[in-house]
Amino acid sequence: MQTDDLILDLAGRADEDDGGFVLPLWSAALIAPVLAAAVFMVLLGPRPDFVASLSTLRFDMKFIEAGLFALTMLAVMAALARPARPWRQRLRLILLPACVLLAAIGVELLVVPEGLWASRAIGQNAGNCLIAIPSIGAPVLALFLFVLSRQAPTHPAVAGAVAGAAAAGIAALFYAAHCPDDSPLFVALWYPLASLILAGAGAFAGGRLLRW
Repeated sequence: MQTDDLILDLAGRADEDDGGFVLPLWSAALIAPVLAAAVFMVLLGPRPDFVASLSTLRFDMKFIEAGLFALTMLAVMAALARPARPWRQRLRLILLPACVLLAAIGVELLVVPEGLWASRAIGQNAGNCLIAIPSIGAPVLALFLFVLSRQAPTHPAVAGAVAGAAAAGIAALFYAAHCPDDSPLFVALWYPLASLILAGAGAFAGGRLLRW
C-alpha cells in the first residue's frame, strides 16, 4: 500500500464511530469562548472602565489582534486534526494578525514620545498577564486536546502546540477586557510570552496524549 493510501485509510477509519464520545471541532470552537468567559468572570472580570474604554482605539485593537490570532490558530488546528491536510499553508495566515500588530506598533511609536516607549512596553500588569492568560486558557486547551484525541493528528506535538496557541488567543480575547495596559508595545511583548506558556504546555501534552 502506498503511503498516501495508508494515510487516507487511517483518516477514514478515524472518521468512523468507535462507540466513544466525539465532539466535532466546530462545536469545540463554539464552546471554548464560553468556557474561557466563565473562567475569566470567576478569576478577574472586566476592568471598571470597560464600557468607557470601548471608544478608545488602543483598547479595541487588543480584541482585534487576539481575535485574529485565535481564528488563525483554530484554522491551523482544524487542518492538523486530520492527515494529508495542508496545515503548513494555513500557518501562513498568522501573517494577518502579525501585520495588524506591527501596524499598531508603528503607529504607537509615531505618536508616543521615545522616552515613554520602554514604560509602555513594560506596563503595570506584566506579571498578571503571564499568569492570567494561561489560567484562562488552560481549560480551553484541555478541551481542544480532548477533541484532537478523537481525531487523527499525525503531528501530535505540533497539534498540541497549535491547540495551546488557539487557547491562548481565546484567553487573551477575554483578558484584554481586564488588562489596564492598552499599548500595542505591551501587547506585542507580554501577550506572546503568555501564549508561549500554553503553546509549550500543549506541545508537551500533545506529544504524549495525541499519539496513535
